Order: sequence, then C-alpha cells, then structure tokens
Amino acid sequence: MKSSWMLVAAALFALMGVLVKHASANFSSAELVFYRSLFGLLAIGGVIAVQHGSLLTPLATPHLKAHVWRGLSGFVALVLFFYAIARLPLATAVTLNYTAPLFLAALSAWWLHEKHGHGLLGAVALGFVGIVLLLRPQLQDQAWLPALAGLVSGMLAAVAYVNVKQLGRLGEPAWRVVFYFTLLATLGGGVWMLLAGFHRPQAADWPWLIGIGVTATLAQLALTRAYHRGRTLIVGALAYTTVGFSAVYGVILFGEALPLSAWVGMAVVALAGIWAVRTAAPADSL
Repeated sequence: MKSSWMLVAAALFALMGVLVKHASANFSSAELVFYRSLFGLLAIGGVIAVQHGSLLTPLATPHLKAHVWRGLSGFVALVLFFYAIARLPLATAVTLNYTAPLFLAALSAWWLHEKHGHGLLGAVALGFVGIVLLLRPQLQDQAWLPALAGLVSGMLAAVAYVNVKQLGRLGEPAWRVVFYFTLLATLGGGVWMLLAGFHRPQAADWPWLIGIGVTATLAQLALTRAYHRGRTLIVGALAYTTVGFSAVYGVILFGEALPLSAWVGMAVVALAGIWAVRTAAPADSL
C-alpha cells in the first residue's frame, strides 16, 4: 500500500525526536537545527548537481523573496520545535508541532482566500480543545514556556506550508523549495551559533548529530513518496502516527509518564487533524 510510506516517515520523524532529545543535553536547539539542515543541504545539493549536471543554474529563481520567507518561517519553527522536545515529554512536543494543520486551515482561509465549510471550522475548534487538555499538566508544572514554544512551532510550520503552496502556484519545483529551506536553515543555525556561541562536538556526539540529519532526510523522502503515490486523506491521517511512535519511544527510552488528560488531549488533537485533512482534501485525492 503506497500510503504506508507515511508510517515509515512517522517512525523516522519520531526517532529524530529521540535523537534531538538526547543531543539537547550538549547542544542548543539552533545548533541541532544547523546539523540537521547541513546534512539535508549536502544530500539534496548532491542530487540536484547529479540530475541537472550543475548546481547554480537549476537553482536560479525569480522568486527568491518568497523562498526567504518560507525558509525563515521553517527555520524558526524548527528551532522552537527542538526547544520544546528538549524540555517537554516527547509525545507532548510532537503533538504541539502537529497542530500545524489546524493553524493551516485558519491561515489558508485568511491568507489564501480559500473557502472552507463548517466541518473544517469544527475540526479547528475541536483541535484547540485538545490543546487545552494537553497543555493543562504542563502549565501546572510551570513548563509554560516550552509548551508555548511547541505551539508556536506548529503555527509557524503552518505559515511555512502556506509559503510552500504559494511557491507551488508560482511554478517552483519541490526540490528547489526544499533546497532553499535547508540552505536558509543551515545559514540561520550557523549565524546563531556564531553570535551565541557553540559547543565543539566530541567524537561521541557525531553519531547523534549525523543520526538527526539522516533520520530527518529519510523521513522527508518517505513523506514525499507517500504524498506523491498515496491517497491524501490516508497519508494525512497516518501522519499522526508520529505522535503514537513518539509516545512509545518516550515511555520506553525516557521513562516519561503523562496524566490521562494529556493522553486524551493528544488523541483529540490527532482526531481534529485527521478531520481537518478529510474536510480540506479534494474529492479526487481521497
């Protein structure tokens, strides 16, 4: 089943979260974004150079400003997401980041002037009920800052998705969009490290840093194949299995224990996201 590639992507994204959580003990969120993006940049740059026989010529674009906005929103979203992973239970951080489809529904109506029915509005409302349930134990534990960072990462991820849709309407190919995002994320992380200081990786750190880049890149490839070959509704629903994988990893590897309200909140957010995907997906892609 072609849509099952999303299960591979979900498991890899959750594994990336495990590696980020471990490596965050020695590196800042911006440093981890730098190493994650650098690997992806080298990988996609190599593919473009091989396929097109050149790197600079196929990257020429009249829409550089749009790429910059997509790259900046994606970079900040990624930094905030990694910050939340380092300080929250893994499943909680992943769920907050996966509120992006809910924010996307609101942004696409306002920004792209897309018309949505009452079903999508209901999905968004249900999703924010789940967010309240999920955040309640974090706020009681005074972990409001990383919780807010995780939520804002979902919002900015939605902004990045809107930028991607705009670039698609402008005729920009997906590989060019991915290249400029990884380039800007690498540059952003590098500048941050120069200004705020960085930690020199030791020999024992490299497997974790390389692992973050490898799992992120492979997950992106699996996700792309799932959306290209699978059914939009099924793939969108399977994307939320990342939350499940993260919860299992969190319990087994980090001994994380969540209250019942947090589990209910995660389930509600996932259901709302699936509802939003179903309502927004074109009929011919279901």
